[in-house]
Amino acid sequence: MDHRIHQLQHHPLTLQTKKIEKDKEVNTNFRELLHEALGLKISKHAQKRLAERNIEIGNEKWVKLQEKMAEARDMGITESLVVMNQAALIVNTKNNTVITAMNRHEASSQIFTNINGTILLDQ
Repeated sequence: MDHRIHQLQHHPLTLQTKKIEKDKEVNTNFRELLHEALGLKISKHAQKRLAERNIEIGNEKWVKLQEKMAEARDMGITESLVVMNQAALIVNTKNNTVITAMNRHEASSQIFTNINGTILLDQ
């Protein structure tokens, strides 16, 4: 009987690790595709501000905002102030994300910096 340990050419754990890495890559690509399909994103900070300030924006306004953000992105605008009847938003057009929100009264006394465009949405 031979009591020496022999090394296996194809160790089962090695094959499993390669499969897990491949699955992670597939999940990452799927996640990216999902974000692209969803379109406009609202940051946690913006969601909190919208809720705190009781700002309600209808679906048609969100759609219009998304269209205008795409136009702004095509013009090279990356950070934009969006002025609506009921709210003012700061958006990142490159990431298609609403960064923060405030009501119009609050926005009237603010100075906005680090933006390179403004989108006006009314009615």
